[in-house]
Amino acid sequence: MEYIKVTSENIENEHICCAISNNNDIQVLSKKAWLKERFDDGLVFLKSMERGKCFIEYIPAENAWNPIVADGYMYIDCLWVAGSFKGNGYSTDLLNACIEDSKAKGKKGLCILSSAKKRTFLADPKYLKYKGFSVCDEADNGIQLWCLPFVEKTTLPKFKECAKHPHVDEMGYVLYYTNQCPFNAKYVPIITDIAKENSIKFKAIYLQSKEDAQNAPTPITTYALFLDGDYITNEQMNEKRFLKLIGK
Repeated sequence: MEYIKVTSENIENEHICCAISNNNDIQVLSKKAWLKERFDDGLVFLKSMERGKCFIEYIPAENAWNPIVADGYMYIDCLWVAGSFKGNGYSTDLLNACIEDSKAKGKKGLCILSSAKKRTFLADPKYLKYKGFSVCDEADNGIQLWCLPFVEKTTLPKFKECAKHPHVDEMGYVLYYTNQCPFNAKYVPIITDIAKENSIKFKAIYLQSKEDAQNAPTPITTYALFLDGDYITNEQMNEKRFLKLIGK
């Protein structure tokens, strides 16, 4: 497998989405716009030369859009290998490339979000453990911060206090989201409209800056849905899922 690094120079011509083939889709356009603004912050997007779900996205942890304290680490936004690409060692290729690059940049190690049991849109904890990662912090909702230090006796990453106890003060449904995940460009407006049509109290909070994301009341900022103050899921709601959730 050959890999290519997506940059500001070639992003317009590259397929970057894990599940959407149309480069003119609003979801792809929103993701590319988000990526373009992150390259100057050190974001790396490495993907297979072929179109498909095979890529790794990582960024210096100081610039990650998550409420973590991990100075000197590299934060992995997403490591995704799916479909026919599975079982060929591509995830190892991508992770090794990230490790090599991070070491060359003088980083202390890597960190990434997961949980005790596999959850949608989070790294597989079994895979992380197999690759030498271990849990270094955990929030009340079970979201864990895993790390792979490159040297012994180094400070380990941790969640900021605002993310350790995910909670919001507002009643009804409250959604925190960013354009880091392309699906939000399509599905957030859909569930916003459904909530309005069904007189459901719903508020979508669009995190538009690194500072906003780093101070969010949730470890996961790509998509975090709360109900009456309590965190309920990071799984993107399409029309069918949201109608089921609200009992319609």
